[in-house]
Amino acid sequence: MLEFLGLKEEAKFSESDLENRIIDHLQDFLMEMGKGFTFVGRQIRFTFDEQHFRVDLVFYHRLLRCFVLVDLKIGELKHQDLGQMQMYVNYYDRYEKTDDENSTIGILLCQKKNDMLVELTLPKDANIYASQYELYLPDKNELQAKLKEWINEETEGKKP
Repeated sequence: MLEFLGLKEEAKFSESDLENRIIDHLQDFLMEMGKGFTFVGRQIRFTFDEQHFRVDLVFYHRLLRCFVLVDLKIGELKHQDLGQMQMYVNYYDRYEKTDDENSTIGILLCQKKNDMLVELTLPKDANIYASQYELYLPDKNELQAKLKEWINEETEGKKP
């Protein structure tokens, strides 16, 4: 939930607007991410074969002892985005992490994701996750309807 960023739900904004707001509210974002995250940098550049690539946000997780790469996407997640993150994770695992650190984790934060697309694009053992963000909590009626839906799904799953 990225409500603390103050972006209007109906307003158009770019990935760099989203990134700037997260940096402006870094402490809030870290609290939303959970315990153990430390900020390494934004737009971290790495180069190979004379091509430059930039990771939107790089964190290090003290408890997991690994890098956590975050790529921000507005709109719907595409399979190219997943492939790009796989390259970022591979790079960090091969050239940045030390032998005593754990494998890099990649997180794609997007407005819309298709679970089947993620499942078919990534190998089963990929250390990459896609998560859909919301700028605001849904209104009370939407939230109640969603809770009823989840309860019904849970109840249906328990029937013999």
